[in-house]
Amino acid sequence: MLTRIKAAAEGDTWPLFPQVIARLGAPWGAHWNAYPTPDKFLVLALGGLARIVGLPVAANLAMLLATVSSGFAFYAVARRFKATWEWAFAGALLFAFTYSVFHRGLAHLLLLFTWTVPLGLLACWFIARRRILTWHSREAWICVGVAASLGASNPYNLFFWCQLLGWALIAHYFGARRRENLQVGAVCVGVAGLGFLVVHAEFWLYTQRGGIPLLVRNYGGTELYALKIVEMFVPPTSHRWDWMAFFGNRYARWSDWRGEAYLPYLGLVGIAGFFWLCLDSVRRMLRGRAPTGWALQTSWILSYCTLGGITNLLALFLGFQLFRATNRVSVFVGCIVLLFVVVRLSWLTRGMTRTWRSSLAAAVAAIGALDQIPRQFSPERNGAVAERVRGDAEFGRALEAALPRGAMVFQLPVLGFPEVVTPHRLVDYELFRPYLNTTALRFSYGAAKFRSRSRWQRDLENLPVKEMVDRLERFGFAALYLNRRGFVDGGEKVLASLRELGYRGTIDGGKSEQVAVLLKPSPQPELPLGKTLTPGSGWYSQLDSQTGTPVRWSHGPSALMYFNPFDRPLRVNLQFRLSGAGSRTVKLTHRGRTVGQAQIGETPVDLPTISVVLDPGVNRFNLNSPEPALRLSQGRSQFRSVGLHEVKVTVLERAPGA
Repeated sequence: MLTRIKAAAEGDTWPLFPQVIARLGAPWGAHWNAYPTPDKFLVLALGGLARIVGLPVAANLAMLLATVSSGFAFYAVARRFKATWEWAFAGALLFAFTYSVFHRGLAHLLLLFTWTVPLGLLACWFIARRRILTWHSREAWICVGVAASLGASNPYNLFFWCQLLGWALIAHYFGARRRENLQVGAVCVGVAGLGFLVVHAEFWLYTQRGGIPLLVRNYGGTELYALKIVEMFVPPTSHRWDWMAFFGNRYARWSDWRGEAYLPYLGLVGIAGFFWLCLDSVRRMLRGRAPTGWALQTSWILSYCTLGGITNLLALFLGFQLFRATNRVSVFVGCIVLLFVVVRLSWLTRGMTRTWRSSLAAAVAAIGALDQIPRQFSPERNGAVAERVRGDAEFGRALEAALPRGAMVFQLPVLGFPEVVTPHRLVDYELFRPYLNTTALRFSYGAAKFRSRSRWQRDLENLPVKEMVDRLERFGFAALYLNRRGFVDGGEKVLASLRELGYRGTIDGGKSEQVAVLLKPSPQPELPLGKTLTPGSGWYSQLDSQTGTPVRWSHGPSALMYFNPFDRPLRVNLQFRLSGAGSRTVKLTHRGRTVGQAQIGETPVDLPTISVVLDPGVNRFNLNSPEPALRLSQGRSQFRSVGLHEVKVTVLERAPGA
């Protein structure tokens, strides 16, 4: 999140334009088009704020703004539902600090902005009620504004809101059937959809076609991150009251299938309100009356989002796995329950004096807030964090003082982006730290994983230190950066090799566990080229080494990619070593023309050398076999067609032409 805000501050993430982070993924920038930024307008605003007050202050103000805006929105909606100001304020406080939001912190900053949730529920109520909703009314334009806000903000909130709005339209169509209300609802759906397309347009406009998706979603994730009803009632292990934390620890010990555990926790007031809503619904049905809208919305949410619910049916039978973390709907459940509670308590306490009503509301708010707000961290922990932050800032200043403006820094260990398994004690995204504390240096980290643009980095990571440094200097890199947390020996082996080679200009980050060694970049740098093709769509993302020889299997028609960084064509030779799941024919095409064809079987074979001319930019090769893929077993990644053992790219010459 800090990197997104920093990139926005530097003008790299405008809507409708390619999302290329200029100072990352050196030498040609990190292309994040396939990893779209939700809530882009909010991130842009935070980027503008960071330019004024600095990144750390902007990030903290963002978290404060998320809490305050959620509270104000809830208060306004509660008042619209006729809650008294005392109970509306109490509910707003509890909603602002609800566990599913407040405890996510900076890592899930965009999920903290839940002010659209109560407003979205209000819009559903405006559309579903029997009263005619005309375009001359303020309510209609509130609905449109809410739809636009939801469309441009977090996709999960939009997804859940669209379901509730859909049921509101269905209920209206088969009930009062007010044409005006249906029109307003349809316009809201269109406006929300348009907002979503604008915010995420780069994904469709600029994403490299044929690449492996950056974020892989599968059915298992829809079970792991589904809403588990028990988690709405389980307090966290970090609860400020030990007797409550006891149940969280018990859950941690006894459960084997946890995703974002504890985040759906409703809090004591929310739990009481949930059971109150259930009992009220049962009482109404026993008396022959329909449940309230609150109950109907909650029932649908639980039916769709809970483990084994509709979300899993759609994922298993239709492959709809995009919104896997349905536990995040708990913010809707919490909002509905709190609205129900404050409206009912306003009605039940209407005969009390203002003093007694205010005192009771304050007591409920205090108990609920203490339950939801975590215990403070120890001064020692806060001091250690502050020391690391200061160390990062000092390291960044030292880097910029030692290197010329625009200099490139190669980072070890080599990591893809996003969501990769990190070595030793390194945390994912930790290599962004020098980027966050500099303003004019370029870094190799941040390039999208599985992409041919960053293939050259993987080619370097296992080379001997001398050969790696020689290539980096030819490519124009002015420093080699190591994060010690990514090495078992703290990077000492690499640093010792560099000292033996005469590289003694070192910038040591001390307790920040970062170090940079100054290199001697060539005054006329070359552009790095990959040594192999990069598997794209149609391939399993993981290598299979069960036979002792690592091989990557395709599961049908597949793509292979290569990035030509020059502004002119490039002539290369390709040398393939392939095997097949059974005897089969394979055909390799480039730009619609067949460039290679062979018969393969279970024994790996070397194909005849293929000579091709590569266009500037990303080149795509299609590898096809007319024989169907075979399933070897019922396990994962067992649907197989062609096995890729090795492919070498040898540059012959730069072909003439621009």
